[in-house]
Amino acid sequence: MTVLGFVSTWDRAPDWKAALTALEPGLDFRIDPELGDARQIEAALVWKPRPGALATMPNLKVIVSLGAGVDSLRREEMPADVPVVRMIDPQLTRGMVEYVLYAVLRQHRYFPFFEDKQRASAWDQGGPVPDTARTTVGVMGIGVIGGAIARALREVGFAVRGWSRTPHAVEGIEGFHGADGLAPFLAECRHAVCVLPLTPATRGLIDARFLSLLPKGAHLINIGRGGHADEAAILAALDSGRLGHATLDVFHQEPLPAEHRFWRHPGVTLTPHVASLTLARTGAPHVIAAVRAVREGRRPDGLVDWARGY
Repeated sequence: MTVLGFVSTWDRAPDWKAALTALEPGLDFRIDPELGDARQIEAALVWKPRPGALATMPNLKVIVSLGAGVDSLRREEMPADVPVVRMIDPQLTRGMVEYVLYAVLRQHRYFPFFEDKQRASAWDQGGPVPDTARTTVGVMGIGVIGGAIARALREVGFAVRGWSRTPHAVEGIEGFHGADGLAPFLAECRHAVCVLPLTPATRGLIDARFLSLLPKGAHLINIGRGGHADEAAILAALDSGRLGHATLDVFHQEPLPAEHRFWRHPGVTLTPHVASLTLARTGAPHVIAAVRAVREGRRPDGLVDWARGY
């Protein structure tokens, strides 16, 4: 029987208990801080765990993050030699795909323009319908989620390109990689989507220089992390017209302060870090698979490489 400790500031413990025990009826599911004898805990399911919680579990064999990224985990808090596994949830991926498709199509088909005209009771058909096949969307981060986003955009008919830290081939997607590949990648992007992991190499990537490399009037979508972007640079680019619109789901400070200009800027569509969320029902199979893999001496899917930062 596996003993699993749920150590999370995101309080969905009952959902996870129901989903996990349905798959593994013998699972002993314990919720922090009522963990009982923590020496018995072999697996931990975590999101921003309270400081010191994991250190009380000397027999821990695997840690599974509730998020697709691991920037919510403090590296120094992770027990040495205990594998950490990031969440792979098909519903999380689907939610990200839906969010990006909506954001891209909303701007591509000029819906903000028509909504303004509706409020003014003005019949204005605007300009010509845009040519989807000649509209380039760039996806930064071609992993599980980014790859799914790129494929969905391609299915709609967009010209899609991807950028990643290292070469990463996706069928039908024009690939770019590394620092030298960033400028040519951005040069044609009418819509640029950030779904990168937050690492020292990607922190602050979306800065004034980055924005200057996009075509004038381009659309930025950030569903990665707030730390990827220089928020002042985004505002300056919007104010100058260099950037046409920004769809932002993540921010340096969350909740976003009420006085932040993003709330009221006409060039910003803002959502409160809800592009997608992990569901217990669809994420539980990955957790059970990770626990079983480690128990059987196999490499679990989603194993974190701390040197890479994801």
